[in-house]
Amino acid sequence: MNIACLDLEGVLVPEIWIAFSEASGIPELRRTTRDEPDYDKLMRWRIALLRERGLGLKEIQDVIATIDPLPGAKEFLDALREFTQVLIISDTFEQFAKPLMRKLGWPTLMCNSLVVGDDGMIADFQMRVKNSKLSTVRALQSVGFETFAAGDSFNDLAMIQAGKAGFLFRSTPAIEAAYPQIPAFQEYDELLAAFKAAMA
Repeated sequence: MNIACLDLEGVLVPEIWIAFSEASGIPELRRTTRDEPDYDKLMRWRIALLRERGLGLKEIQDVIATIDPLPGAKEFLDALREFTQVLIISDTFEQFAKPLMRKLGWPTLMCNSLVVGDDGMIADFQMRVKNSKLSTVRALQSVGFETFAAGDSFNDLAMIQAGKAGFLFRSTPAIEAAYPQIPAFQEYDELLAAFKAAMA
């Protein structure tokens, strides 16, 4: 049985931290997993910066409430789900994702959790499992799934490379140049056709 594993931010919805960077006027928060391969290091830096600026979960959630899926994302997701099971595997957090899942028609999402203090400040984060994207794909394979994946960032590469087929979608020129063996696409219809062909 086939299953498509998709990254969330940058593939189906805008990057939450970039949107919050623009809304809060803190340009440093534009840094994402496209720039920093070490997710643990990136998140600890973000949490420290938020605390320094006195910004908590509510401020981020207020911005997330204004974010819509990328144009064409829901239609792509609906079309993909017509011929295969789909699982979104993201390093985002359940406290961020719910409004976005509603706008995407409630697809299945596996993500992580934030630890929030009584003061509303983000104190820490809890990863669902170490190397969550690759670990999830390996678990799916262990119960008989053929995995196919798409993502845009450094933290998607292991998931993309571990399956029967994998694709970069709207990635950076640097990542595409470093991994020329991974087909790269810019448009949803191209990505949909690639999934269809790989699963045929």
